Amino acid sequence: MSSFVTEVLASSGKLEKDDLACKISKLSRKVEETKEEVTDMINKKYIEFIPSMEGAEELLDQVQQNLHDAVTEYAKLKQQLEKNTAVIDLLQHLQEFDTAKEEYHRALQEKNYVVAAKQHGKARASVDALKAWKDTELPLIRALSSEITIQRENLIYHLGEEWKELAVWKLPSTKTELTSVKSFLKTALHLNRGGSKGDESVPHALLPSILQALSIQGELHKKIKLFGQVLFKYMLKPLIIYPSLVVEVSSQPEQGAVLSLQCTETKEEHPDPSQVYTKVLTVLKTLHEHLFDVCIDEKKVSEILGDLIWEEMSECIIRECLVHSIPANSSQLSEYSEVIKQTEDFESSLKEMGYLAGDSTDLLKYARNVNCHFASKKCQDVIVAARKLMTSEMHNTVKITPEYKLSIPKLPSPSGEKEKKESSKKSAHYDQQSLENEKQLSPSTLCLPECRISESVQQLMDLAVQTLSEAVGSSPQCAVQLFYTVRNIFHLFYDVVPTYHKDNFLKLPHLAAIQHNNCMFIAHHLLTLGFQFKPHLPLKDGVAYFVDLVIHQLRRLGKVWQDVLPVNIYCKAIGTLLNTAISELINKIMMLEDISNVDGERLRTLCQTIIEEGPLVFNPLPDENKNKKYQEEVPVYVKKWMTLKEISMVLNANLQEIVDRWAEGKGPLAVEFSCNEMKSLIRALFKNTERRAAALAKIVK
Repeated sequence: MSSFVTEVLASSGKLEKDDLACKISKLSRKVEETKEEVTDMINKKYIEFIPSMEGAEELLDQVQQNLHDAVTEYAKLKQQLEKNTAVIDLLQHLQEFDTAKEEYHRALQEKNYVVAAKQHGKARASVDALKAWKDTELPLIRALSSEITIQRENLIYHLGEEWKELAVWKLPSTKTELTSVKSFLKTALHLNRGGSKGDESVPHALLPSILQALSIQGELHKKIKLFGQVLFKYMLKPLIIYPSLVVEVSSQPEQGAVLSLQCTETKEEHPDPSQVYTKVLTVLKTLHEHLFDVCIDEKKVSEILGDLIWEEMSECIIRECLVHSIPANSSQLSEYSEVIKQTEDFESSLKEMGYLAGDSTDLLKYARNVNCHFASKKCQDVIVAARKLMTSEMHNTVKITPEYKLSIPKLPSPSGEKEKKESSKKSAHYDQQSLENEKQLSPSTLCLPECRISESVQQLMDLAVQTLSEAVGSSPQCAVQLFYTVRNIFHLFYDVVPTYHKDNFLKLPHLAAIQHNNCMFIAHHLLTLGFQFKPHLPLKDGVAYFVDLVIHQLRRLGKVWQDVLPVNIYCKAIGTLLNTAISELINKIMMLEDISNVDGERLRTLCQTIIEEGPLVFNPLPDENKNKKYQEEVPVYVKKWMTLKEISMVLNANLQEIVDRWAEGKGPLAVEFSCNEMKSLIRALFKNTERRAAALAKIVK
């Protein structure tokens, strides 16, 4: 068995060896064939293709050389073409310049100034184009530039001569001083209309041609500006300033019109607005008809003139005319509406002719704001008059008696006052019988003691009353301004009088005593002056009327007496004056039958002002630190000081607080007020309710 297997394996190995040898033989033949093919391919590549490639490379070099030569030739041809084109452009611009120059001269000879100006513009454009060429230093360019400048100057000269013919001025001598009406009587303006013989109403084409040509050359604005300056200085301004100066227009057939200034007799010191408007419109309408009713680039020449002279002319009208037309008193304000209407018509006429653009100007605003200007003018006049009185002699005196009263005109009843009084009467009917005052005020209450005061101070108070009366009938803005002017009068008083008359006060005791009476007189009336006019003036809440001025008066007087009077006399004198002022205020409050919440707050503010600033009037010594002692002793010198404090508390208290402070007749209120006084004050402050009735029932001693 083993021998058989051995034979099989031996036979199999032999077969495999034979097959391998056969395969190797075939592979060898294949390798030889491949080698032959590779050899043939290499031969074809490097023996047959290389020469062809080398030939192609030589051909490429030739093509590149030819291409380089072609590019160089193209650049030369392009450069030559550019030069030729530039020469052609140069020649074309020269031709355009020559053509424009010929057309310019022809149009100028024919007085066709618009065409001449346009042709000059074309010639200038040609020269500017030539200047942009590379060789800008050519003698030809310089010659052409010189020629174009000569053409322009020549055209402007001809236009200037034509302009002079259109508007010929006759003016006063330059040596003449323009300070009177007579100096302007030689002023005249001859407007050469230039109308055709067939129809004088149709402006000649030469006028718009001249103006249009001036506009093209950029000279129109200069010409109109110079004309406007002469027009305003020698014609419009004199007509505005001098009432006796008028303008006369005389027409001349086929020639135009002449504007001349003439003098008329008049007694008016300042010109009337309607007369000024009429004279100015006469001048401007004539100019519009004969010269400026021409459109240049969709804009009228009259508009150019208006833009140049309107601001200065309107300021002159305001300064020389409207300022002086402001009424002297409020009764004339209603009549001023006519001046406003005249101003509106004046501006409307100017807009129709093109001199004015826009809706509202400073001139019309000034006229419409007459109330403000009236107040300013009135206030200035009042302050000047007041200062004059303050610096006048003080020794001229007048006697004041207890019967003296300020002359206050009858004031109109404020709206709602009648109904308020009727309502007050009805509300008081409930307890009228049981709460009627047991004591009536003396006829001498709130009356000044008999004394002498400066006549100038009496006139000063009359001036204040007159100004406040003027405010009552004025507009709200004007009324407020006049009110504060009156306050400023008394501020000015305590600044000016002690300074201006200082030497006299120190040297003449008599004048010092008169100044004391003057201050007492002013303080006495200031306590009530504000409340007398309050219902008639549109003043805001919280405005201090005149009571606060009393403190300032006393402080100024205290400085005059400082270090002059003995300390005890000083304190007694100042304390007496302050006590008088406080008494006046308290009495006035107690007399009121109805006090609203707003009025109560105002009264309390006044009381607090005096409480806070009252002690500061005690300055007997120059050293402020040493004066604190006397400022703390105010109740010693001012008897009504605690009464003032209590009434200030009541004005801000409710019913329960008042009852508690009364304390069944044992509290601080009961020390300062009687039962009837406190009941009257409660009725004035509170409405008629059950709570008020209950509180009134507790006010007993």
